[in-house]
Amino acid sequence: MVKMGKDRRKKMHLSKMYSIRRSGFEEDHSQIGGPGFSRAVYCNETGGLEANKFQNYADNYVRLTKYTPVTFLPKSLFEQFRRVANFYFLVTGILAFTPLAPYSAVSAILPLVVVVGATMVKEGIEDWQRQQQKVVKNLDDLWGNPKGYIKIEVTRDHEVNNRKVKVHRGGGVFETSQWKKLKVGDIVKVEKDEFFPADLLLLSSSYDDAICYVETMNLDGETNLKLKQSLDVTSSINEDSKFSNFKATIRCEDPNASLYTFVGTMNFQDQRYALSPQQLLLRDSKLRNTDHIYGTVIFTGHDTKVIQNSTDPPSKRSRIERRMDSIIYFLFFILFLMAFFGSIYFGIVTKDDLDGDRMKRWYLRPDDSDIFFDPKRAPMAGVYHFLTAVMLYSYLIPISLYVSIEVVKVLQTIFINKDVHMYDEESDKPAHARTSNLTEELGQIDTILSDKTGTLTCNSMEFIKCSVAGTAYGRRVTEVERAMAKRIKGEDHFDVNDIDVKGYKFEDERITHGQWVNEPHSDVIQKFFRLLAICHTAIPDVDEETGKVTYEAESPDESAFVIAARELGFEFYQRTQTSVSFMEFDPKSKIHAERSYELLNILEFNSTRKRMSVIVRDDEGRLLLLCKGADSVMFERLSKKGRQFEEKTRDHVHEYADAGLRTLILAYRELNEEEYEEFNEKFTEAKNAVSADRDDMISEVTDQMEKDLILLGATAIEDKLQKGVPETIDKLAQAGIKIWVLTGDKMETAINIGFACSLLRQGMKQIVITLESPEILAAEKDGDKNNIAKVSKISVQKQISAGNAQINASKSEAYALIIDGKSLAYALNNDTKNEFLELAVGCASVICCRSSPKQKALVTRLVKEGTGKTTLAIGDGANDVGMLQEADIGIGISGVEGMQAVMSSDIAIAQFRFLERLLLVHGHWSYRRISSMITYFFYKNIVFGTTVFLYEAHASFSGQPAYNDWYLSLYNVFFTSLPVIALGVFDQDVSARLCLKFPLLYQEGVQNTLFRWRRIFSWMLNGLFSGIIIFYLCMKSLNPESYDKNGKTAGMEIMGATMYSCVVWVVNCQMALAVSYFTLIQHIFIWGGILLWYLFLLAYGALPASVSTTAYKVFTETLAPAPSYWLVTLFVVIASLIPYFCLKAVQMRFFPGYHGMVQWVRHDGQANDPEYDINMVRRQATRTATIGLTARSIARDHSFDRHLER
Repeated sequence: MVKMGKDRRKKMHLSKMYSIRRSGFEEDHSQIGGPGFSRAVYCNETGGLEANKFQNYADNYVRLTKYTPVTFLPKSLFEQFRRVANFYFLVTGILAFTPLAPYSAVSAILPLVVVVGATMVKEGIEDWQRQQQKVVKNLDDLWGNPKGYIKIEVTRDHEVNNRKVKVHRGGGVFETSQWKKLKVGDIVKVEKDEFFPADLLLLSSSYDDAICYVETMNLDGETNLKLKQSLDVTSSINEDSKFSNFKATIRCEDPNASLYTFVGTMNFQDQRYALSPQQLLLRDSKLRNTDHIYGTVIFTGHDTKVIQNSTDPPSKRSRIERRMDSIIYFLFFILFLMAFFGSIYFGIVTKDDLDGDRMKRWYLRPDDSDIFFDPKRAPMAGVYHFLTAVMLYSYLIPISLYVSIEVVKVLQTIFINKDVHMYDEESDKPAHARTSNLTEELGQIDTILSDKTGTLTCNSMEFIKCSVAGTAYGRRVTEVERAMAKRIKGEDHFDVNDIDVKGYKFEDERITHGQWVNEPHSDVIQKFFRLLAICHTAIPDVDEETGKVTYEAESPDESAFVIAARELGFEFYQRTQTSVSFMEFDPKSKIHAERSYELLNILEFNSTRKRMSVIVRDDEGRLLLLCKGADSVMFERLSKKGRQFEEKTRDHVHEYADAGLRTLILAYRELNEEEYEEFNEKFTEAKNAVSADRDDMISEVTDQMEKDLILLGATAIEDKLQKGVPETIDKLAQAGIKIWVLTGDKMETAINIGFACSLLRQGMKQIVITLESPEILAAEKDGDKNNIAKVSKISVQKQISAGNAQINASKSEAYALIIDGKSLAYALNNDTKNEFLELAVGCASVICCRSSPKQKALVTRLVKEGTGKTTLAIGDGANDVGMLQEADIGIGISGVEGMQAVMSSDIAIAQFRFLERLLLVHGHWSYRRISSMITYFFYKNIVFGTTVFLYEAHASFSGQPAYNDWYLSLYNVFFTSLPVIALGVFDQDVSARLCLKFPLLYQEGVQNTLFRWRRIFSWMLNGLFSGIIIFYLCMKSLNPESYDKNGKTAGMEIMGATMYSCVVWVVNCQMALAVSYFTLIQHIFIWGGILLWYLFLLAYGALPASVSTTAYKVFTETLAPAPSYWLVTLFVVIASLIPYFCLKAVQMRFFPGYHGMVQWVRHDGQANDPEYDINMVRRQATRTATIGLTARSIARDHSFDRHLER
């Protein structure tokens, strides 16, 4: 190794990436000035500021919070009263101020104020916290930062807007100014480690070649540095004083959310220059490894690309919430129906009240009454009664339901966030629920759609094998090969010799330690590893003390290639704007020599090209194009002379794919000077064109150059499965959850990964849909695109129909569907997608290979809308964002592809294995808790509403309430609300251990057994019967008899208080019967609610009679001293609860559900009953899975049994 000192270190940081030659041009700028490209920026001009202002551009003040002090009250009130229930209670509250009200206005308004106020306070606190906390989209912030790591210094709105930056004020003088005061066209100077205050156009930097390094973690979560470079013409304006006379006009695209594109031109010194994303510095990214830069402000404030990207993700509501709305509407219908028929009856009776001189209801004085009871105006009396009844029956609607559910869901998300079993020690990340709206939806997942790379696998690539000059190298065994051997032989006999180099696990004595020089094709091997050391965009970093080189690459694959080249003697250590330097072993001189290649062009990789190339000039002056890419595009680009090793390389690539490895083909060609000059002219022209077909122009030029290649070989890297993936898939399969894998990998790789993670198993029949038939290949050779599309579509339709026929013919078999990206494009057509979905749903597992991001999102939408079931998508990269947002629930995994998936997800976890606990434990609990909570809410309100209605009917529908005003108001808010919240937060039908032991419990949520209409109506009927029992037993027990020893009978105040006591006891004892898992908090809330009623009765009754009205000393003087009160209460409570108790006992004993079986297992296990066959019950409560480790074991046992029978 040649010594590399501080000078080299400094030079290495001069420029690290990208190499497009820069120049000025006047090409096609047809889009500029047109729709979407109308922005004009006048830089550093006095008139320019006025011109920019005249354009009405946004200022640089940014507010990302939902509310402001001015808008909080009106905006929050609007949000609250958009809910139909709250709006209804607002209307009844307003009507309470009229003579129609059956209760006082204050008692009607107070509960609404409490509920709406509590929700508004919650909203305000959350928004205030968003403003006060350090709101950064970095890893620590997104994951809750459990250990208090230092965060990036982006803080609340106030601090961001008041940050300082240097702004040019004329005459070459830069003054410090606040971010919020920046205007479009200002020239700013940003120094090292500062954030860019707006979207800037880079003019120059502290480096001579006007480059700078940018960290974009706040934008995309990526930690690697990006290199930016200004135009040549402005690169020399690199001092404060040189800006005194600088003037330019920029015309560019309008504000948009695309982070990676920018189209524009700069008019400078009477010349026009094309601009590209290379010159754009985005707000909230940070300047690194560069002393300072100068830039002009292009977009400010809410026009900046990062703010344009900060829109909320698609709004998602759970199915339970949507059904809950339907129940509310149903109760409104019942309420209005009751009021309507009651009013008709009241009108008829009122009309007949006065019969000559005889008065039927003499106590209402129909001969001298107001309009409310005037027999002469009976129709109007009926109308007024209708309004009174609508207010009186409002207690059927649970006013505190919404706010209670919000509180419960927030607490459920806290439990998820704090679960130590979902904390990943290696990455130091807990689970993080980014929304509280969907916790119960976690318990209803029918289908999981998963990415592969970085989700099922680690996305930590390791160079393990290669094929060079037709010879396969690499003796390591992959996890997939190990799983295949175990599948075939039943045992694993492979030894593992760990190599402690991240990204490199290659073993082969023919290549390592310089032994490659003794191989037959050593010259090809040398070119192969030179290509790995040169053809990339990695940034080297040399440790000044040890001389060790490390790399910062854009992808784990690229990092693995460069590390492999280094470990095998081709050490890349330096990159400048125009050169790449590396050390290699010279077979002639037998020493390590330094090589430096001139870097001319980089032809970038993208998902369409599926390859990248560099054009270099070697130290002998030869022009070389070095290319690496996918086999699907590389083999067709080989020259006739370059196919010497093609057959063997193809075989090796297939073998690598079978072993679950990711492969790339490496090739090169020599160029002549004329050919290169012609290419570079066209390439430069295409690269700097400002038109809609710019990318097509670039592709056309590069396609002409990347042909007639000479094959060198292929690389094979392993992406290992994450820990616990096979076990997790097994548990999810036992829970009855379908699992689809959507990956961009080759079909062979995806299939073998499927076997390794138990998604596929031996004996499972595979239905493979692909476009590799002779007819299609022939059509592709002809090149007729229309014919290719027609033949392909027909082929896919035939294969799908054949697959459906195969499944229908043998439904007892387990099938796996495997389809490639080309076929998927036709399968998703409108006339085919339903048949394709039918086929996919009929299969035990589905693998979609070579899927594009758009196809992933379309497949997710098809499953969600086509099945009507709840879907969950899980992924780790930017290409999974569409899929995550399309699914009912999106799960983001923190990987090495940045944090885009996490930032677009509903819940973030660190490893795929945590999905098991998230769904089977938290999902099951949350679904059960929310379902039980909502049904109980309606039950307790129907109990109360029924007694109110029956009493009013008993009083001839006169609008007379059974209870004191404050009894009515506080029922939902204080006496019965806390126990139901405790149920929603703490209840457990079975423990977490049993949830995992018996995964079929999860099917309760998938089948929605706890919140189907039958169960909802059964709870409503329970409430109706309980209300009827309470009313009639209280009425019959108290009405005809003397109430106390003085012979006093029970009046309305005694009847109302007694009946109310019975209601409070019944609904709270019903809660105690419904709870499966008692905690101290639940005991306090249930029995405390009853105690609170009596304390209230004492305190309220002690107030003056003018305040307490009918409650004045009713408890101390009449209720408490009377034994009949206590006897009636006890008798009524028992009578009301006996039907539920008996039904529940019979059901639990003779017709137990899934959780009932498991509870019996738990009960008998604790009882230590040796006669009870636990295994029998467990077999009943464990699903026969068709995929996973369990299915594999069962299939193996069946195969063995059949073998014995023979």
